[in-house]
Amino acid sequence: MEVRTRFAPSPTGFMHIGNLRTALYAYLYARANGGKFIIRIEDTDQGRYVEGAVDVIFNTLKQAGIDYDEGPGKEKGGYSYVQSERKAIYKQYAEELIRRGGAYYCFCKGRDMTDGGTVKYDKRCLRLSKEEVAERLARGESYVVRQNIPETDGVSSYTDLVYGEISVAYKDMEDAVLLKSDGMPTYNFANVVDDHLMGITHVIRGNEYLSSTPKYNLIYDAFGWERPQYIHLPPIMKDKERKLSKRYGDANFDDFVKKGYLPKAIVNYIALLGWSPKNNDEMLSMEDLIRLFSVDGVNISPAIFDEAKLRWLNASYIKNMSAEEFLGAARPFLDASKVGGKYDYALLAPLLIPRVEVLSEIPSLVDFLEEFGEYDLSLFTHQKMKTDAAVALKALEAALPAIQAMDGWDMTVLHDLLAATAESIGLKKGQMLWSFRIAITGHASTPGGATEMAALLGKEETLRRLAYSIARLKEGL
Repeated sequence: MEVRTRFAPSPTGFMHIGNLRTALYAYLYARANGGKFIIRIEDTDQGRYVEGAVDVIFNTLKQAGIDYDEGPGKEKGGYSYVQSERKAIYKQYAEELIRRGGAYYCFCKGRDMTDGGTVKYDKRCLRLSKEEVAERLARGESYVVRQNIPETDGVSSYTDLVYGEISVAYKDMEDAVLLKSDGMPTYNFANVVDDHLMGITHVIRGNEYLSSTPKYNLIYDAFGWERPQYIHLPPIMKDKERKLSKRYGDANFDDFVKKGYLPKAIVNYIALLGWSPKNNDEMLSMEDLIRLFSVDGVNISPAIFDEAKLRWLNASYIKNMSAEEFLGAARPFLDASKVGGKYDYALLAPLLIPRVEVLSEIPSLVDFLEEFGEYDLSLFTHQKMKTDAAVALKALEAALPAIQAMDGWDMTVLHDLLAATAESIGLKKGQMLWSFRIAITGHASTPGGATEMAALLGKEETLRRLAYSIARLKEGL
């Protein structure tokens, strides 16, 4: 049997972290077992449809490195993978289910058009004669189709591959609406029909569906269809009390990308929210995840989303990037900073790699290059280096003419020149380099050393800043 899994999102907004994890696990399970991964758009709830949300779904999957075998744009089998385009199919199967006794027409008013509520439906329309039903249909009366839950004392049971045996008594189930008055199916019905027709062998979804799956299985049984295997996933929690929720604006993939997290780091972290590999590795490529993924590693306990852990993982990915790779990812953040287009990014990239955990930090690390002005002269004081404003002035007044006399702008030559100048005036090289770096940046902490900052600024700007700092020091002493 070929393994076939699916991801069936509703186009209601951004891709929530929990939804992306479901897609990832379904993808990994299919790939790990040499199977197929299918995308289906569940848009039957048109009231919640958000324009552009389908594009968000596919853009997110692409960024995450999750490809699919069948779905919109990759149609196979001669049918659509968008539920709103399959309306006639659901009506056909609803009528067949009625003939088999698994459902019935309901003409009740009030709470008939929606599922759920605090009062259990009393099956009154199930008692209508076939003649009365036919007559009311002929008159064009509005109706819904309800599932016919057995009225015996039995239970519906199944074995989940993560949670084990799950049973729900018939008395605890309601005759849920399967087909609404507008002819559109509810999730209760559409997902069963589509999963069967698309040959889905393993249904992977959140554990909020654990208790409703037994009523879906009654639909499979009524049609005489083989049930799929079920893999229900533990929730992702914001903390010990509250689940991550799209409703509260929590954690969607696009937000983290905008914050400067790398898609591969996000995917890696999400994979570890509810699953762990047997080798306990934490940095895992998509190829690693496919090779290592198994249901045995899926946990029952809820997973708490820890952004600090994601941040650490992201920093690890950044540190393993080449300067060229980093520059490709960092360019939008450099362009948006105050140094955008003004400096050689290729010089900045290797300086930033060991200092950046999240790409959105980049502006704060480089903006000082364009913010040079009045700064606190106490920055020149460094107890270990034995420098202060007086030492700095001595160092800079000697360095300025030496640099002015340089031919070209070679950083090795500049470093040796500063060292030699320091020795000639009785200072240590460290005292000179500390004073020089503070003088041209006005910051105690910079993403590079003295000559690296000078390389970025260029000779003309370096000399201008040296002259400015010398004047400041003279005024302050």
